[in-house]
This record gives sequence, C-alpha cells and structure tokens, in this order.
Amino acid sequence: MSASTRSSDGLDDRRKRLLFRCWHRGTKEMDYILGRFADAHIADLSEDEISDFERLIELPDPDLYDAFNDKASLDAEYADGIFRRIKAFTGGRAA
Repeated sequence: MSASTRSSDGLDDRRKRLLFRCWHRGTKEMDYILGRFADAHIADLSEDEISDFERLIELPDPDLYDAFNDKASLDAEYADGIFRRIKAFTGGRAA
C-alpha cells in the first residue's frame, strides 16, 4: 500500500493537509503506519487529537519509527495520547 484509500471529501482543510502529510512522509514505513491510521480515524479525531497528531508528525521519521518499534523512547510530551492510539492501531508493532 502506498497511497491513501480514503477520500478527503468531507474533511476540513486541516484534516486534508494532515491526511496528505501522513501519506507523504519520506519513508514507506512511516507512510504506512501514519497513513493507515489517518485513513481510519482522521474524521473522528477531536481538535486536541488533531493538534497532537500535527505535533507528532513534526518528529523525524527515524525517531518515530524507532519509538513505534520500542527501540527508542519519545519525550513525554509526545509519548502519550495520539502516539499510543497509533501504536495500539498497529497492534503494538510497526511495519
């Protein structure tokens, strides 16, 4: 899978941008992890969760990938909330 399976129709501009950014990270592994989560949940996230998600994806791909695979820890400000939801969505294991 290399592209969103969800249409951006019906999403506000902020969610459209976030969905696009999740599928265009720079590494296929992070596209797959973040993109699949965004496809499934972007429409249902609260404004606070959207803000957390936007902050989370500012982190470099290698740091996020290692955190999703338990090879590194994220700073506390990133390690809860949306990160945990995404990790649970992947079954606790990244691509």
